[in-house]
Amino acid sequence: MTSPSAAAVTALAPEALQSWIKEHQDLVVIDVRSAAEFESLHIRGSYNVPLPLLAEHTDELAARLGSRVVLVCQSGVRAEQARQRLAKAGIETAYVLTGGAPRYAAAGGDVVKGKDRWDLERQVRLVAGSLVALGLAGGKFVSPRMRALAGVIGAGLTFSAATNTCAMGKAISAMPWNKAAKEPTRESAILALPVQSADEGAAA
Repeated sequence: MTSPSAAAVTALAPEALQSWIKEHQDLVVIDVRSAAEFESLHIRGSYNVPLPLLAEHTDELAARLGSRVVLVCQSGVRAEQARQRLAKAGIETAYVLTGGAPRYAAAGGDVVKGKDRWDLERQVRLVAGSLVALGLAGGKFVSPRMRALAGVIGAGLTFSAATNTCAMGKAISAMPWNKAAKEPTRESAILALPVQSADEGAAA
C-alpha cells in the first residue's frame, strides 16, 4: 500500500495500460460495467465485477487485490465510484482508465468484441431526454401539470451529478435487455479472482 498522497493521481491513459499489461504479471483489470456491456466489448484478460456487486462485496474484493489495480467502465464515472469504494476498504493504489473500454479499443488495445449493444450511459441519456420531451409536450397539449415531469428529471440529473450516483442507470441495468447470459455473482466474479500480494505489486 502507498500513502493517500501517493494515490492522488488515479487516471491512467489507455497507452499506459497497454504497457502495464505487457510488463506487470500482477496487474488486475476490473471492469465494473454491466455484464451485457462487458459482453459487447471488454479488455482481454479483464474481470467483470459490476458496480452493484462490487458495492455489495467491497471488503471481500479488496482483500483479494494487490497494489496494481485498474478499474474500467464506459467513460470513467462508474470506475471512479468503484475506486472511491475500494479506497475506503484500503486499496489506495487503484487507477481509473481514462475514456473507458471504448477509448482503450480506439487506441489499439487488445479487446474482445461480442454482440453490439447500447451502453448503459447512452440508454440513460435516451430515457432522460425522452421523459423531458414528453413532459414538455404533454404540458402543452395535455395538461400544464405534465411539465413537472421535466422538472423532476432535471432535479434527478442534478442530484446524480452532485452525488456521483445514478438511480436511473441502476434501474435501467435491471431491464431484461441489459441482462447477459451469465450474470456475475460473488462466487464467479469475486471469489474466482486470484489473490494478489500487495508486496509483490509494490516491488514490480
